[in-house]
Amino acid sequence: AARPAPRPVPLGGAERAESGAALDSRPINNNGDSRGSDSDAGGDAEARPDSDDGEVGARDGAAAMVSADLAKKPNRSQTRVRVNWLIHLLFTRGEFDECLRLVESQLKASGGLCEYPLYIKAMIFRQQGKVQTALELFQAAALLNPHGQENLKQVGRSLFLLGKHKAAVDVLDEAALHTTHEDWEVLHNKGLCYMHLKEWDKALESFASANAIQRHDSTFLQMGKVYTAQERFEEAITVFLEALEFSPENPELLTTVGLLYLRTGENFKAFDFLGNSLTHDPRDPKTILAAGSIIQDHSDMDVALVKYRIAAVRTPNSAPLWNNIGMCFFGKQRYVAAVACLKRSLYLDPFQWITAANLGLVHLHTGQHASAFHYLSASINLKPDYAATYCHLAVALTRLEDPDNAIAAYEKAI
Repeated sequence: AARPAPRPVPLGGAERAESGAALDSRPINNNGDSRGSDSDAGGDAEARPDSDDGEVGARDGAAAMVSADLAKKPNRSQTRVRVNWLIHLLFTRGEFDECLRLVESQLKASGGLCEYPLYIKAMIFRQQGKVQTALELFQAAALLNPHGQENLKQVGRSLFLLGKHKAAVDVLDEAALHTTHEDWEVLHNKGLCYMHLKEWDKALESFASANAIQRHDSTFLQMGKVYTAQERFEEAITVFLEALEFSPENPELLTTVGLLYLRTGENFKAFDFLGNSLTHDPRDPKTILAAGSIIQDHSDMDVALVKYRIAAVRTPNSAPLWNNIGMCFFGKQRYVAAVACLKRSLYLDPFQWITAANLGLVHLHTGQHASAFHYLSASINLKPDYAATYCHLAVALTRLEDPDNAIAAYEKAI
């Protein structure tokens, strides 16, 4: 009798041989069986009438055991990243000791091949002042991920902090190659490196490019410092005024503009900006010192001393502050207090030429001409291009009955 033609088989012979025991890749029904749909099951049953249901069940059980084992033992890549969230949380909270313990355990478990724990460990060390060690850790993280821009940026930052500015520029240039868009941080840090290398034009170009991407107060401040270092005060003031349009309540910007107006001799504008700065931060020592000096120039010593008293609480070891306090007492003709404050200032900063000059001036008024000669000579050695010091030295020499050297001092002043 003629046999009926067989129905089409879902899997060919070769395909069935390749699939082998991989029945777990087929759809799983609600009962946990690895059988396919009704049509697939029927076709497969007619194609292989001698298939053993027990063998299929054994295969299903093996697949389940493998899946459970994988769930218990994550692969190496999963092990490396599974506690990154906790490391990040501890770092942002400032719990550095606990964070370092977790980082060390993670590095030990992975054989030192975890990028993120290395990165966080380097960040903590750099905050603790261990910049060289942090640099080595950032370099190790960069080796694990050569195309990671963040690692290269931190390598460049660490080199900058170590004073290796040219090497930092090279690394930052390499970091810029691994991104599809310009990065503000890369350009800003390049500007800082160029500024310390005194390549002013490149520094200004980098800062301008950084501001074109995203404006930051810090970038404006650094641009202004570049112009100030070149004694281009008007351009520096223009930059800071532009920054104030972007951030009008920044006390540091207001103070900086006030100080620049002081240097250009516009005291009224300077006092206006300094007053605005004190409105936002009434205890900023730098602003108080600048405002107090203007008040002191107008011979209002008591008000200036009240201002300086506030600043002394914040910065008790400020040499310029004690110099100004000493000259306030000198203006009130309290010479003993003036000498005490000026000597404290000189103790805090022995190379402050103006303090030595002021001490010489006070000693001239108290009739201690030898001491005046001593301090005025020291001031001239520190700053030999200040004419008033030569004049005061000539007065001291005249009172010490040394007319020849007094005449030489007057000639130097001229």
